[in-house]
Parts: sequence; structure tokens; C-alpha cells
Amino acid sequence: MTRRSFLIAAAASAPVAFAQGSSSTPVPFGATPSDRQLQWHKLEQYAFLHFTVNTFTDREWGNGDEDPKIFNPTAFDANVIVKALAAGGMKGVILTCKHHDGFCLWPTKTTDHSIRSSPWRSGKGDVVREISEAAALNGLKFGVYLSPWDRNNAAYAEPEYVQIYRDQLRELLTGYGQIYEVWHDGANGGDGYYGGAREKRLIDKRVYYDWPNTWDMVRSLQPNAVIFSDAGPDLRWVGNESGFANETCWATYDPVGENGDTPAPGYTRYAEGGTGTWNGKHWMPAECDVSIRPGWFWHEKENSKVKTPRELLDLYYKSVGRGASFLLNVPPDRRGLLGENDVTSLAALGRVLRATFSKNLAAGAKLTASNVRDGGSARFAAANLLDSNPDSFWATDDDTKSAEVILETPDPVTFDVIRVRETIRLGQRIQRIAVETWVEEDWKTIATATSIGSCRLMRLKAPVTTSRIRLRVLEAAACPALTELSLHREAEVG
Repeated sequence: MTRRSFLIAAAASAPVAFAQGSSSTPVPFGATPSDRQLQWHKLEQYAFLHFTVNTFTDREWGNGDEDPKIFNPTAFDANVIVKALAAGGMKGVILTCKHHDGFCLWPTKTTDHSIRSSPWRSGKGDVVREISEAAALNGLKFGVYLSPWDRNNAAYAEPEYVQIYRDQLRELLTGYGQIYEVWHDGANGGDGYYGGAREKRLIDKRVYYDWPNTWDMVRSLQPNAVIFSDAGPDLRWVGNESGFANETCWATYDPVGENGDTPAPGYTRYAEGGTGTWNGKHWMPAECDVSIRPGWFWHEKENSKVKTPRELLDLYYKSVGRGASFLLNVPPDRRGLLGENDVTSLAALGRVLRATFSKNLAAGAKLTASNVRDGGSARFAAANLLDSNPDSFWATDDDTKSAEVILETPDPVTFDVIRVRETIRLGQRIQRIAVETWVEEDWKTIATATSIGSCRLMRLKAPVTTSRIRLRVLEAAACPALTELSLHREAEVG
């Protein structure tokens, strides 16, 4: 198998399976998500924890020559950190177990440049274990970031380093329970300490790491973990570190290298990740990473520059609301705790999201569809849009690719957020929709959208009060299959 063939195979999706077992179930369109990707889609938002020697040196990228003795977060409390993340609505947490400086936050057997050489917990501590256990205690998934670049290791850029990297990854994937995501940074090669050599070392990102075999190891050790990089194979980088996807953001994506050749982590036309590829060969949805502060690591001078709850909410709509995920970095400080301003913004974000989406204002409405699959079968009825069951859906006949659903509530409702979800097990089928309200004996368009996918949030400029709305599928490549239509009133940001 060629390397490019492996990349394609690694991103391929598992077969679609539904309990109904009827031959009338729509045939999947294009690429579809694997089971691990389906579970990831349910998370929608989760946190990053950037934490290492940089926290104590006031740097963003360590050079690799930092003395491990500077790492001593004497008030570190993983449970307090994770509780704050959970209060913000985060469903998982990814820890930077090793950044580019090479300092390992667990007692690895591969190097002395680790927490074992620090004074924290008398050299017997393990940040990875404490965060992973706190995540499990608080109902959050746990993921690992392991930088492929190591500015400390003397073997970096030599063949033997690849085995060291895999040994580190193996330790993380076998010693800390279930891992939901493995995160590969695209920064690779440059100036570093490299065991005292203090030189620049460059590698060929396309071949040096032999990613196919590394990913095969991840699959064997943690089959339910999704793998992230700007080349996938499961998740793609959105192409910016500002936390938003493009207005049109397809879950499918065909990455290519900078020169149009084979892609690899750190070697893609990454700007294309913001939109993806309509009807691409690979189900490779976007992840939107951003820090709550200007920097990725904690810096005292940035304590007053923490993103406000309103700014975080806007990013939520521009990431989760466009079918991507929201990965928010909240870096611990030198105490080993989150900053007070960070915690306050997180808590406010969590409150407004819970208040906004805890109730579907369309519940109890009457739904009428212009077409229902299989002669009007209840299995595909429009009522399925309101049952909160992701495995039930409204679908039309195969030859009906434009259709509409009229929703009528017993009493007028006031809303300013509309949520629509496709049945992504069947692929991303819909290309364009419109939502209308009945005003003065006619329909008036209040929102439009292109890509739908796992979640599309349409945020209105002003609240609308009505008892009658219409969802129109204007363009689709296959018969529409929608699992949710919900109406919400955005809560005030505290």
C-alpha cells in the first residue's frame, strides 16, 4: 500500500448501520463518519490545557534547554481545573503532555527531561494521571497532545527519534484509560537545544515520522480515539487559531500537500480547512482551536486580556454552529490553577449555553412535510425532527431533493436561534436551506444556510415571534435526511 493510499484508507468511514433494517432507508451519500467520529461529533466543545515549563519562563515556545526544576505548581489541583471546564460546558479536555520544548508531564521512561526531574510532588508527580482521573470523575473525555517536534531530544531529526516518539505515545495510550483524541501539532523542525547541540534541525514532514505506522499503532491501542492533524486522518485543522470555521464548512475534506502532493501534518494547504471539500472523499470534520487569552500558555501580563463571555459565545456559534468543534484553550497558571478571569468567563459561557439550549420552543408543534419517504411512513415522518432521537429522522423519496416542512405551534413563540441537524450517518447531503415565517399572509425569509452537517445554528439579528415557520431544503445532492429542527431564545450573557 502506498503512503497516499494509506492516508485515504485511514480516513475512510465505517459502514452505516440502522436498527430499522428496511430496504427503504436512504442510501448513504458520499463519505460517512466512522463510529469514533460519530461519538466525537456529540461532544461539540472541549478544552485545551497548555501547561509546561513555558508557564514558568513566560514563553510560548520553549527552546528545550529549560531546567526541569523550574516546574513546581505547588497549588496544582486537577479537580478544581476540570470542574471549571465542566462549568463552561466543556465535554472533554486535551492536555499538552509534551510541547515542543520536550518536557514531559508524566514520568516517562524515554527521557529524564520530565516531571521526574522536577521538585513538584518530590519528583513523583504525574500531571497526566491527575488530569485524566479528574476528567473521568467529572464526566469529561480525556485526550492527549504530544508534540512531534522535540527541541530537547538529542536524537531529534535522526531515525531513532521516531521510535522514541512512538514509545512516548504508547505510554500515554496504555497508562491513562480511554483516550478520545490524539492531537498532532504541525510545527516540526527548527532551532533547538537538542541535547546541547544548539543548532537548527529540519526534517521532511512528508516522510520523516512515517505517520501511517504511528497511526496504525494508535488504532490498535485506542480504537475509539480520533486522530487530529491538518492532514487528518479523522479530524482536520480549520486553518486558523482564531476559533472559527467559514460560513460554509463541509465535514468532508480532501487534503493536499503544499505543492499539491501527498499531505502530512504540517504540510497541507491549511487555509482550505476552513471550508473543506464539498462531497470530498474523506469524512474529516473541522476542529476550531483558540485560546481564551492572546497566548497559548499563561502569562501574567495577559490576565486582563481574557476573552469575555460574549466573545466566547460568538466563537461557539462560528464553530459548533457551523458543523465544526470548539476547542478552547484555558492555560493553568504557575500555581497550577486557572486564572480567576478565565474561570469567570467560562462559567458565564456555560450558563448562557445551558439556558439557551435546555428547551426547544418548537416542542409540541404540528409538523407537515411536502414529502415523506416510503408513502408517508411514520419511520420518516417530519415529527421525528422534534423527538430528540439522533437515530430517527425525516426523509423524502429518493427523487425528491427539494422539500419543505411547516411547523405550527399552539401559541406564538419568540426565538432568535434555529438549530438544524442532518442525519450524518447517511453523509452530508444538503447544500442549501432557508427558514421562513408567515407574515401578513405570506412567507418571509429570516435565515439561510449552506452546509448543515452535524449542527447548523442560525442566529437571527433580532427575535422573531410567530406560530408558523417553514424550513425549505432548496438544494441537495440526495434526498434530504434531517434529524432535528429546534427553536431557541438566546439567554442574556451575564
